[in-house]
Amino acid sequence: MGWKNRYRSFYYQYAEIPDLVLDPKRTALLVIDIQNTYLERPDPALLSGAELDEYRAWTPFHERMHGTVLPTVQRLLGFFRDRAMPVCHARIACLTPDGADRSLSQRRPGFNNLLLPHREHASQIVPAVGPLEHELVVTKTTDSALTGTNLRLLLHNMDIAHVVVCGIFTDQCVASTVRSLADESFDTVVIEDGCAAGSDELHHQELAVINNIYCQVVGCDDLIPILEGDI
Repeated sequence: MGWKNRYRSFYYQYAEIPDLVLDPKRTALLVIDIQNTYLERPDPALLSGAELDEYRAWTPFHERMHGTVLPTVQRLLGFFRDRAMPVCHARIACLTPDGADRSLSQRRPGFNNLLLPHREHASQIVPAVGPLEHELVVTKTTDSALTGTNLRLLLHNMDIAHVVVCGIFTDQCVASTVRSLADESFDTVVIEDGCAAGSDELHHQELAVINNIYCQVVGCDDLIPILEGDI
């Protein structure tokens, strides 16, 4: 199934989806929140009860990250870097030791309530997809990489019109950022195989929600020929 039909929602069942046209000179890659805290795991031999159940519940996410998402993001990084196209990174981290600067969405009880001081190991970007020295890195205390940073201004200053988005989590910071980008009139593309949510169900559900309204959802294999001008 082609990308135009892969994530059609109810709203777009009968819509004519236009071809995706990107100007490589005005296209940037944005990698969201692929940080140590989300990829590192405890030793399951030291776990029991609810902790072991939670470990097992998150195993599909880690399998997707290592088997699909990280290789895809590395491929995208290589493509953009080889062509001197802009690469940007966003990460969640608090600037105050107690996390008082975090938005409400980053300190609600439960999964989102992570204390990630910006200099600590847990908040750093995973080295396998880490930034080069000259690449932009923004630190956010909100879900959206635009709302909590000056990224919107930087992208406008760089004359960027199209933003290719990948990272985690599809249904949280990726989706929030995509909505903000769309509201600021950036033409946004989400790479399906470059993203992951806590479960595949949440991942696919969110892509169907945001596709065609706030972005175009495509695979890496769909994107690269478009940027190369082969389609």
